[in-house]
Amino acid sequence: MTDSSGNVPDASGDAPDAAAIQARLLAERAATQTQIEALNRDFTAIVEANALVAVDDEHDPDGSSTAFERAHVSSLLTQARTHLDHLDEALSRLAEGGYGICETCGTKISPERLDIRPATTQCVGCAGAAPR
Repeated sequence: MTDSSGNVPDASGDAPDAAAIQARLLAERAATQTQIEALNRDFTAIVEANALVAVDDEHDPDGSSTAFERAHVSSLLTQARTHLDHLDEALSRLAEGGYGICETCGTKISPERLDIRPATTQCVGCAGAAPR
């Protein structure tokens, strides 16, 4: 359900402010990009520090913690990159007029859910019903 401008009306009948939504998504995207850059620096520092010593994870008491740190930062990087992709997809949906519509059931996603998870593609009901 969209109005003549392609926006989905909210419960009061008013169209959501696309400019405000876009600004929020872009701000979150910028913050995520900054996080990715910091994590990349952390990962590089761990790898470089590790290269300065002979690493034998099995016999070096610090080897396992270094491997854990590297794996942890790598996992955080993967999550941040995935979030960045989801934000880009949300920006595309906003531009195409499909932002805020559940991709599963086609109903409007509540503004409260979009406030918490602005890049979400599902309403609470469908997200809760999805297998994990």
